[in-house]
Amino acid sequence: MLTAEIRRRFLDHFAARGHTVVPSAPLPTPDPTLLFVNAGMVPFKPYLTGETTAPWPRAVSVQKCVRTLDIEEVGKTTRHGSFFQMNGNFSFGDYFKEEAVALAWELSVTPVADGGYGLDPGRIWVTVHHGDDEAAALWRRVAGLPDARIVRRGDEDNFWSMGVPGPCGPCSELYYDRGPAFGPDGGPDVDEDRFMEFWNLVFMQYERGEGPGKSGYPVLGELPRRNIDTGMGLERMAALLQGVDNIYETDEMRPVLDHAAALAGTPYGRDAASDVRLRVVADHVRTALMLLADGTAPGNEGRGYVLRRILRRAVRAVRLLGHEDPALPELLPVARDRMAPGYPEVADDYERISQLAYAEEDAFRATLRSGTTVLDTAIGEVKARGGRTLPGERAFLLHDTYGFPLDLTLEMAAEQGVEVDREGFTALMTAQRERARADARARKSGGAADAAAFRPVLDAHGPTDWRAWDELTTDSTVLAVHGPSGAALPLAREGEIVTVVLDRTPFYAESGGQESDAGHLVAASGEAEVLDVQRPLPGLVVHQVRITAGELTPGETVRAAVDPEWRLGARQAHSGTHVLHAALRQVLGPAALQSGSYNRPGHLRLDFPWRGALSPAVRSEVEEAAARALRRDLPVGVRWMPLAQAKEEGALALFGETYGERVRVVEIGGAWSRELCGGTHVEHASQIGVIALTSEGSVGAGMRRLEAAVGIEGFAYLARERDLVSRIAEQLQAPRAELPERIGTLLDRLKAADRASAELRRQAVEARAAELAAAAREAHGVRLVTATADGGAAEARTLALAVRDRLPQRAPGVVAIGGSTGSGGAEGGSGEDRAALVVTLNKAAQQAGWSAATLVKRLLRGRGGGSAETAQGGGITARQLPATLEAVPGALTEG
Repeated sequence: MLTAEIRRRFLDHFAARGHTVVPSAPLPTPDPTLLFVNAGMVPFKPYLTGETTAPWPRAVSVQKCVRTLDIEEVGKTTRHGSFFQMNGNFSFGDYFKEEAVALAWELSVTPVADGGYGLDPGRIWVTVHHGDDEAAALWRRVAGLPDARIVRRGDEDNFWSMGVPGPCGPCSELYYDRGPAFGPDGGPDVDEDRFMEFWNLVFMQYERGEGPGKSGYPVLGELPRRNIDTGMGLERMAALLQGVDNIYETDEMRPVLDHAAALAGTPYGRDAASDVRLRVVADHVRTALMLLADGTAPGNEGRGYVLRRILRRAVRAVRLLGHEDPALPELLPVARDRMAPGYPEVADDYERISQLAYAEEDAFRATLRSGTTVLDTAIGEVKARGGRTLPGERAFLLHDTYGFPLDLTLEMAAEQGVEVDREGFTALMTAQRERARADARARKSGGAADAAAFRPVLDAHGPTDWRAWDELTTDSTVLAVHGPSGAALPLAREGEIVTVVLDRTPFYAESGGQESDAGHLVAASGEAEVLDVQRPLPGLVVHQVRITAGELTPGETVRAAVDPEWRLGARQAHSGTHVLHAALRQVLGPAALQSGSYNRPGHLRLDFPWRGALSPAVRSEVEEAAARALRRDLPVGVRWMPLAQAKEEGALALFGETYGERVRVVEIGGAWSRELCGGTHVEHASQIGVIALTSEGSVGAGMRRLEAAVGIEGFAYLARERDLVSRIAEQLQAPRAELPERIGTLLDRLKAADRASAELRRQAVEARAAELAAAAREAHGVRLVTATADGGAAEARTLALAVRDRLPQRAPGVVAIGGSTGSGGAEGGSGEDRAALVVTLNKAAQQAGWSAATLVKRLLRGRGGGSAETAQGGGITARQLPATLEAVPGALTEG
């Protein structure tokens, strides 16, 4: 049974039994404690925790999930992947254990011909919490399972919570016996490879208190409404029903694995190490495809970094298998074709997806080239010291700074007879991971604490009456005042920054790329400036304010007023972003789809996938398309409609945003610009004023960023540009139209003058080098030259090398040249010019046993470094330089 059919049967089974089919949420999640959806219940978390009321009593979904905490283990085990799909059915205060057990059992064992999965009832085992006698009895009664196949387990295995105070409860897991070929008999307690878990039923019936881990916290009592949350791993069920050994061999992943094996000429199953790499490729290519389809772009932080790492691990794995050419153009289309039946968007949006993926591979291949140069240099230094081990910190630098994988460092170092200090590398990696985990824990606890602080306000007063789309002022009541720590305050005094909750507000809360409104709260007892507006919980708006006069207390009435000029600028910028997005797609095509934006009064920023910089001509074309839309004064309209209808009409959705069943669609010129958007906008395009592009540049492999000044700030920007051109024209005494040619002529003259000056300097160095070489003196068996250069370290090095090359090559030659760096007057300096020393030896001197690096360290008391041929150092003043040069003969005699 194909994976797509398993998915369809799951949805159909529960839909026929009163469940609403809920589409998968995007992988990027608005949950502040997560980067990606990592479990099927995450989109339903507000309903399960009671933050908001579910719109349906029962639901079913197949949710896309990504987990990357143990990404290094992917491919080593046969059950875990970084991307997976979780079939789930949910009850929000509707049915409970008995129906959950019956529904799961029915789908599992109903014959294939009748719409079920057709599992053999005699091979199914279940686990229950050791204290859940009710669940054990249900399995005996509903499914007819004998006690021998009902395994009781403790809190660690069969009691669920989210790790923070809130809902919790026992769970029951279903396992399938795959037979003696997979391990010994005896049930899940004996072998979880033979007995594969395929479904977990969570019975949320209790509320837990504070406490660490999966146990040791108090259970406070029964929930007022009991919920059901189940999860069936779609890939695991596919492995069972397709009769394959592991998830990598299922129909959605095996074709990618086989194609990678063919590219590398390495058959799957021949070699254990190669098999791991092939499984990594199959998993990571699919994961990258799905992340890209949901709007994540490669980057250096957060979600972007996770995607970048996954893509680079896939490319690296293919390379280690022996395939040197670009791999993603070969593999990504295979993953697309396998995933498109369940997720048509991966095919519809493949042009954009592939542009980002291929650009990232190209960038990583360049990284490999630069990293190889750095690694070769490091290995050369190790060998020059007579060592055989590359320090762990150098390997870590390659990994952390250049993105150079350790496996590749190990491989290339071994080829040159050098080992790598893996213990030192591992220690640094461990320290980095601990820092990352500490940051994640802080973010998780902080997010939970913020939500918890405002939960009583939302429970007591309900959602905020939010009027930002229609009004600039409201008469409001202060419901609560919270301090920086989250604690509720009885009042806030002048000068304090606090968070205020109002019963109604005209302020726009930051979202969808639009910055929050500015304005004031005015009460009889005081005034406050609004600094920020956010939504810590669904339906609740909070205001960070600074008390500018008097005091503010809960219960009093305030006049909440948005700064009208700020709002006008915000509307212009947000509508301007839509116009620029539409103009960009008009010029470049549909692949230039917005992947991020930010707008505030006077300024907008728009990110989009594209390979290569936009030419000046293309930028002008985009700017002109936007200007024409403003000149035509296109109408701006807002419509509410079902999400499905919006998609049918071609409305564009912002990646990373979560949408309800009914969505707000903003149109500019009808179909010319049609986007799902919750922001504030102008009524007509001409009200934007002007959109003036100020910059275009790269923000990562395959990702570009446009920035523009909007409205009155746009006019000011153009005025500054006009004045700048006028001043240049006046200074050059040339008409504006001739400025490019005139400036080009001046630059050509400057380049010619630079070349002439460089030639004169070269001739001067050559002449002086010849004089110094001719005047070399004998000292302890070498031809020695010491002198000072006119300039700093660079000039000293140039002169030293030129002198060395003019000394007789058969006789040992040593050259020491000093130069003043002139940095003594810099901030924090001693007031004296600093000096640098460069020492270089010809081959005869090196063969005789002398070393430039050793001489520099002797002369500078351990400072400086380099190779046996050439070394340099500093740390001395210009006044000390003559004495240092006079000490060179003595340094040649030291042991």
